[in-house]
Amino acid sequence: MSNLIATMGQVVRYGVVGVLNNLLGYLIYLFVTWLWLEPIVAVSLMYPIGAVTAYFGHAKYTFGYLGRTSHGIFRYIIAHLTGFGVNVALLFVLSDLLGYPHQLVQAVAIVTVAGILYLLFRYFVFAHPSQSL
Repeated sequence: MSNLIATMGQVVRYGVVGVLNNLLGYLIYLFVTWLWLEPIVAVSLMYPIGAVTAYFGHAKYTFGYLGRTSHGIFRYIIAHLTGFGVNVALLFVLSDLLGYPHQLVQAVAIVTVAGILYLLFRYFVFAHPSQSL
């Protein structure tokens, strides 16, 4: 039962960092796509900024990471390259090919990528030795 409570606390902390980071990023995305940028260009510029700002919140606050920073950052980059690929693929397929509004697709992509990243962060990036892949 204590593992479940600890995991739920971690999910809540992940959500707090993620919601704050992604809400700001999504609002900026909407603004720059409204002004001039194509959606895939906008997400390509915004994604790395959001990833960098979220690293510190997730490493210390969400997962209490105690490992070497260089090790964590290397794995964090791999995780975010995966997340970025999923995000761009969703935009391309759902918006460019199928014609759904990019604003809606990006909102869905944020939630989808957040789920994928949580699993990658927990079991690959910031894993305690007993949890790692």
